[in-house]
Amino acid sequence: MPYFFIDYWYIILVLPAVIFSIAAQFKVNSTYAKASKILSRSGLTGKDIAEKILRQNGINDVKVVQINGKLTDNYNPKTKTISLSQDVYSSSSVAALGIAAHEAGHTCQHYHNYSPISLRNAILPVAGIGSSLAIPLVIIGFIFNWEPLILTGIIFFAAVVLFQLITLPVEFNASNRALQVLENGILQPDELAQTKKVLSAAAMTYVAALAVSLAQLLRLLILLANRGDRR
Repeated sequence: MPYFFIDYWYIILVLPAVIFSIAAQFKVNSTYAKASKILSRSGLTGKDIAEKILRQNGINDVKVVQINGKLTDNYNPKTKTISLSQDVYSSSSVAALGIAAHEAGHTCQHYHNYSPISLRNAILPVAGIGSSLAIPLVIIGFIFNWEPLILTGIIFFAAVVLFQLITLPVEFNASNRALQVLENGILQPDELAQTKKVLSAAAMTYVAALAVSLAQLLRLLILLANRGDRR
């Protein structure tokens, strides 16, 4: 199948989604860079706002620590740690407060048993396997003309797509939680507007990732269907 890697279905379906993903990543970087220069009049740092949200929700066993990197912020429920990048941990910029509050929002989701989080965690093992094995299985299946292997790869890839789909409400909800806290006497309206731009741009990267995966899944299904038509 010599056109498997470069075919018109890739150009029609996947390439536009990839371009959208690149644009989304550029947007989040540029928006973050601009908002990072705007210091909040509250004087609170990213660490301060994360710890404030934890206290407000009665969460006392989660640590807020600093890590290296840029936009590497995350919450790890296994270690009960909110890790904030250097530019967020000690900064009082409106970008830093938004990102720190967003990660604290994820913490609250776990502690309050937010249902999409539970669903996402349930399919995480399959999605983890699928992210590394799906495409190799499909390629090998096409090379050796073995349909069961192709279908297995596509099913694993579909699990990845499902995981990304469930991630969207999780991310949007975390941002909504963050904004609800920040607009309650912490950020002024003009500051909040910039924070919203940062969180919205970050959310679009998840939308873009889902778009790429959906396009790729559709492409694989079409290639499989076309293979059946030629038999």
